[in-house]
This record gives sequence, structure tokens and C-alpha cells, in this order.
Amino acid sequence: MENYLVFRLYGPMASWGEIAIGEVRRSASYPSRSAILGLVSAALGIKRSNSEKLALLFDGYDVAVRVDSTGVLLRDYHTVQVPDSTGKYQYATRRDELIMGKDRLGTMLTSREYRCDALCIVALRERNKPPYSLVVINDKLLKPEFVLYLGRKSCPLALPILPQCINAGGFREALDSAKFPPIIARSNDEDATGRYLPLLPATRYYWENEAGDMKPQMSHERYDDPLNRTRWQFGPRTENMMTAGGES
Repeated sequence: MENYLVFRLYGPMASWGEIAIGEVRRSASYPSRSAILGLVSAALGIKRSNSEKLALLFDGYDVAVRVDSTGVLLRDYHTVQVPDSTGKYQYATRRDELIMGKDRLGTMLTSREYRCDALCIVALRERNKPPYSLVVINDKLLKPEFVLYLGRKSCPLALPILPQCINAGGFREALDSAKFPPIIARSNDEDATGRYLPLLPATRYYWENEAGDMKPQMSHERYDDPLNRTRWQFGPRTENMMTAGGES
């Protein structure tokens, strides 16, 4: 038996960034490792410029996600000012583009993806001498230092995340034994009241390393392991997946 910290993420919009290609900013259907630990670091009050504390935080926990609803995909279009690609200067950051390249700015059309009405449950487990105990993180999630959001600042939480410390034999037991009150958009049933929440035919579990009580049906590589938040660098990790409660 091990200790786990479990909490809920739900909002009208969420954006779980994937690898950015050109003008397209895609969103995964469930939160990335970097998004989960970024939310925790915001609750703890760790700034992006504090690389030392962030490195300890990123290396101190395993994460798992239970996806109850992937929501509905929304694609939004933006116009963005960027300098042209001609010339010898290499722009390392967005700040460089706006300041060093201000005389070469033009406009390009971009698209960003969001997940609407997505619902998932997240679990953390300690590893590698973590800098904060799960109890401390639990308390900070209840009274965060910085505002918490779902991937982007335009995606606020719609419900309390209700963190809870649980002793369980593995990620699945921890995720399934956590108790959360029902939300208004709660069911596909014909008799249900409130808004419609598109539930998955089978619950999906995603986790890293050993789950303790699940065997992966599939493993894949995902580039969401945060390396440097100042430079927005991410590395690969192996993520496992299993479906349960319906047809996969």
C-alpha cells in the first residue's frame, strides 16, 4: 500500500498542449505530465524562473490520469504578430520576436484547439525524495498561491478540484476510490437532467512507470516531460494506457 494524492479537473474549456507544428496548436484529450505538475507548481507558488525548485518538483512524482470524458473538440482561430523569417537573427523567445523583430512584424493566421466539458481524475505518487509531501500539496491545492487553470489562462476551473490523500495498492484503486460529488453535466442517460456530458464507452487510464494494480494494454511515447519551463523544453517519456468498464 502506498500514499496517493487524487484530485478532479473539470472546466468548460481545457487545452492540453501537444507538440506545436507551425501555426497549429493542438490539444490532447487529457492532461499532460507537464500540465499536471505545472498546476501543482502554481498551487505551491513556484515561479517559472525558479529552475532549481521546478526540477526537484518535476522529478519527485509519478502521475496518472483517469479520463471519464474527453469532451468536445473546439478549434479557435487567432491572428498573431510574428517577424518574417528573412535575415540572420535567430529569435529564441516570444519576447525576442516582439522586441528585436518589431520592425519586421507581420500577421499570420493560427489555430488553437480546446476540449469542452472534459472531465478527468488525476493521481500523484511520490518518488525520488520529493521536495513536498502529498499532504503539503493537498493543502496548497485547497489554498493555491497562484490561480489554477486548465492548460491556458483562458481555461479556468469550473468546479473545486477537491484533493484527497488516499492509501491504495495502486494507481487504479486510488483513482477509483476517490469520492467526488456528481456534476450537473453528469450522464448520457435519457432521464438525466442538466447539460449533456459525452461520457466514454470505457474509462481510460494513463500512467507512468509501474501502476501497482494495472497492466498496460498499450504503451506510447509522449513529449510532455518538462525539462526547462523558461525555455519551454520538454522531453519524451513512456506512458501506459488501459481501458476498463466497456469496449476498448
